[in-house]
Amino acid sequence: MTSQTLHAQAVPMVRAEGLVKNFGHLEVLKGIDVEVQKGEIVCLIGASGSGKSTFLRCINQLEKANGGRLWVEDQRVGYKLKGNKLHEQTDAEVCRDRAHIGMVFQHFNLFPRLTVMENLLEAPRRVLKQRDADIKERALGLLRQVGLEDKASSYPRQLSGGQQQRVAIARALCMEPKLMLFDEPTSALDPELVGDVFMHQGRIIEDGPAREVLGNPRHERTQAFLASVR
Repeated sequence: MTSQTLHAQAVPMVRAEGLVKNFGHLEVLKGIDVEVQKGEIVCLIGASGSGKSTFLRCINQLEKANGGRLWVEDQRVGYKLKGNKLHEQTDAEVCRDRAHIGMVFQHFNLFPRLTVMENLLEAPRRVLKQRDADIKERALGLLRQVGLEDKASSYPRQLSGGQQQRVAIARALCMEPKLMLFDEPTSALDPELVGDVFMHQGRIIEDGPAREVLGNPRHERTQAFLASVR
């Protein structure tokens, strides 16, 4: 195994150090420190307003952090190394990096005037400049995986909420992203494969394997939250 391969394996997919985000005088993220490894599934748990969505939006550069540092793989989010100096990315560079990160929003944000298939084709066509002939087979395969191949010609208004969510997942995957972000996912995940991170008032207060965090939480705030939703 080469040193380059070892380096690639050692670099986390997401790493945050002291990440801070303010909206005016409201401090939403108060120094987030976390690492997510490649291939790892991590769930953020916390009450409404604890900063979960804001953290995801910072990763995808939909919000700009006010302090701390954030990386996706070995790329510093929001900055580009030119020579020996870091420079803020241009809007075009931000959009280019964002194209490699899939995000499924809480309200799915499907294009209402496009069919399911057209929703999947739109971003690869416009952003990646791929031809429809090259995308359609991939799109159909993704719709088949989420059980909606027969809805390819339907419009979002003709789908249930759960179906719209599955289309949104297929649409994000159609861009072949290296990282997927889900804001308020409702699909059940195998707890053996998932690590949980509990956020409270803009800070991470507990993390670990899902069975430990959910079954034997250590922090009193985690215990109180889980008791309220059981």
